[in-house]
Amino acid sequence: MRVAATRLGSLVQRRGFASTSRRLDNYAFIGLGQMGYQMAKNLQSKLKPTDKVSIFDVNPTAVEGLSAEMKAASSGAAVEIAASAHDASKTADTVVTCLPEPQHVRGVYESILTDSLPKKDRIFIDCSTIDPTTSRQVAQSVSEAGQGTFVDAPMSGGVVGATAGTLTFMLGADASVVPRVEPTLFLMGRKVLHCGDQGAGLSAKLANNYLLALNNIATAEAMNLGIRCGLDPKTLANVLNVSTGKCWPSEVNNPVKGVIETAPASRDYRGGFGISLMRKDLRLALVAAESAQAKTELGTLAFDMYDKAAQREDCKDRDFSVVYRYLGGKEE
Repeated sequence: MRVAATRLGSLVQRRGFASTSRRLDNYAFIGLGQMGYQMAKNLQSKLKPTDKVSIFDVNPTAVEGLSAEMKAASSGAAVEIAASAHDASKTADTVVTCLPEPQHVRGVYESILTDSLPKKDRIFIDCSTIDPTTSRQVAQSVSEAGQGTFVDAPMSGGVVGATAGTLTFMLGADASVVPRVEPTLFLMGRKVLHCGDQGAGLSAKLANNYLLALNNIATAEAMNLGIRCGLDPKTLANVLNVSTGKCWPSEVNNPVKGVIETAPASRDYRGGFGISLMRKDLRLALVAAESAQAKTELGTLAFDMYDKAAQREDCKDRDFSVVYRYLGGKEE
């Protein structure tokens, strides 16, 4: 895995790119959900006034709200509201998509790749978290249509990172394409990790989130075990975090109220990474594992737990660490 330069290095890379290749000054951004909205905002604000960004989402409120914010800033690239994903892509050299599910990605690209789309050597950057198989199928469709190159670039950092422009992108692309893709990603994030050929970025993202899903449950069970044995929650967390059990859920996103004041558990599990999103990512990881013939003994059990918790009234729409509550963990 090659780690690209951070923001300081990216400025140098972008200058080099501009002097050696044609500048990609027409952009399209499709998919303005919680992540996409903030990413598109950063992209537009950091481009030159001579550039143009066409935006589209099936939710007109999101489109109109973002357009108003961009225009009120009176800086960055010109903004255009597109009537469709196809319309947004017509003149674009770079098309960024950020969509919820595999079927949405397939549908959007089917609508874009019609005979009426002018032929161009475009770069399509898909930041959606979907299964690698679907991503490769869409990449093949782009190639067969003669419309350029499709790469996968799922991200890590959440809405906070999307807003601050500090996302980490896991890029799946042929090495020859990376210099064309990085400048755009650095306008929305801080790091780009080139994981390998197309589809590799998604494989890395799903492997990471698979591990996170299991660690989260294990941390909840371990904390519940220790507390019910009479240990103070903070004392137990301190032990875990200097021992071999240390992990992100124990150290940063501890599921027990009061252990870490900034964690969602300390505000009734509000905010953070939604349990329904973790259920989705774990489902996609299991699909990828089946396709790759990789055994996942714990994954099915974990998915069942997230699925049930996501439907329970006191757990749904909360951070995924709420599995501690689902397990009957003490909250006082």
